[in-house]
Amino acid sequence: MRRLPRLTGRPVMITGAASGIGRSLAQRLSGLGSPVAIADVNETELEKTAASLSGQVLTRVLDVSDAADQLRFADEVREWLPAPLAAVFNNAGVSTSSSVIDPDIEADEWLHNINFHGVVHGTRAFLPILVAQDEGVIVNTSSVYGLVGMPNQSAYCAAKFAVRGFTDSLRQELRGTGVSAVNIHPGGIDTNIVRNGRYRKDPEGRGRAKDDLAEQFKAMAMTSPDKAAEIIHRGVEGGKARILIGADAYVFDTLARVTPTRYYSVMDAFLSRVRKNQEPT
Repeated sequence: MRRLPRLTGRPVMITGAASGIGRSLAQRLSGLGSPVAIADVNETELEKTAASLSGQVLTRVLDVSDAADQLRFADEVREWLPAPLAAVFNNAGVSTSSSVIDPDIEADEWLHNINFHGVVHGTRAFLPILVAQDEGVIVNTSSVYGLVGMPNQSAYCAAKFAVRGFTDSLRQELRGTGVSAVNIHPGGIDTNIVRNGRYRKDPEGRGRAKDDLAEQFKAMAMTSPDKAAEIIHRGVEGGKARILIGADAYVFDTLARVTPTRYYSVMDAFLSRVRKNQEPT
């Protein structure tokens, strides 16, 4: 019988730790006694995360899209580890939005290099550490947009569906070992991912600026980063292979199962009603 993963009090590695879910995970696990290795491309905010932690910490400025640097970071973590590595959280992510017919190709490639290739690079860099231990867990951040396709989100959905498939495939390769692989599917989390994203123009042609899109996303975000970190922590320690985060994630998952080709028609009808109710009379 497979042993359930235990994170509490054990070393973990987290990318995307300068804000959002990554920061909250670092704070939660550090507060419970885990040494944490944290990485992000944003040095200023990463240092703020490090300063907020109560225990042992290793910080590293890291562009997850750089495969060679991910390998170097894994070597640094291997030397730093005070105990076996319990978990690798490939969490770094960015956002963009454009239509397929009028794409922002440069932004799409930037997103793919971080949201998908960054996960692949991190998995390949750190998996040998876990396999050598014959224990530990790879936790990769997909999304509810890795469960359903959404208009003007082709790049984001493609990357998150790819993370889902990559991680599911890895899970099968790890059968019979002490290492496991987990997909997490956050719904709307109250983070700055939209505000920090790359947007050339409003993909719906409604003239909204990036700040407008960020405020709209914030208004719909149902889950705080701290709550997301709690759900992830409990889900991993509970042995889940797939973790849905937020009530909206369960709605997306149910619609994708029940009406796999028409889910957006159902969602669009509901959202249109919500928007109409919000209009001033």
